[in-house]
This record gives sequence, C-alpha cells and structure tokens, in this order.
Amino acid sequence: MPDVPVIVITGHGDIALAVNAMRNGASDFLEKPIDEGLLLSAIRSALECEVDDDKRLAELAAVRDRLSTLSSHERQILDGLLSGSRNKMIAFDLGISPQTFEKYRVNLMTKMAANSLSQLVHMALLGGFLARSGDRDH
Repeated sequence: MPDVPVIVITGHGDIALAVNAMRNGASDFLEKPIDEGLLLSAIRSALECEVDDDKRLAELAAVRDRLSTLSSHERQILDGLLSGSRNKMIAFDLGISPQTFEKYRVNLMTKMAANSLSQLVHMALLGGFLARSGDRDH
C-alpha cells in the first residue's frame, strides 16, 4: 500500500494531540476555522512526495541551526509548549512574569521562523528536539 499523506484537522486540538499526530506521521496539524490559503499550502506540502534528499537535508540543517540559536529560556519555553502546558503555567514554573514569558515566546517563534504553533511543533520534531527534551530532567 502506498504512503498517503495525512493532514489532521480538528476543532478541539491541543499541543499533546498535535505532537502525537506528527510523531505518528501526519504531515500537518490544523485547527478549525482554517484559513483557505493555509489549508492549500498544507495540501501542496503534503503532496510533494518527490522532494529530493538534498532539499530535505537542507531543511533539516536549517531547523537544527535555528534550534541551536535558542537561549536556555527559549528552550525551556519550547519544552513547556511542546508538553502542552498553558502559557501562564510555563511562566509560573520558570519563575517569570507572563509578560516576560510572552517576550521569550515571540523571540522563540521569530528565531524558528514559525508562523504557527503547529509549524513550531513540526520543526521541533524534524530537528529532533522532542527526543532530546523528553530525555531531560525537568
């Protein structure tokens, strides 16, 4: 049976569900209501089965390079987001204010060039961040 790309679309998604879906091979995870352009982009991306290895390796290297630029606070915030914790809880756990958390979160999204949380999860999976973060002591 040939591989069929899967895009998960849900009205009640959370980070844990997105991480689980992408770990199990989903090419994207979208929450309703869905922007038509974002859906079309996800479909195009999922159908690009013939992407050459050089392009994939370059994408992987770029993601790993971006992950390596994260500060320790940005990495901790990424850990918290990937574990499905709420923003205020992550801020509390790190002993920082919600405003400081938001500053780090914006920096994280900017450094990773992520336009959405699902894109950030995808990059973290691609770059192997989830495997490493799961092995860390919290």
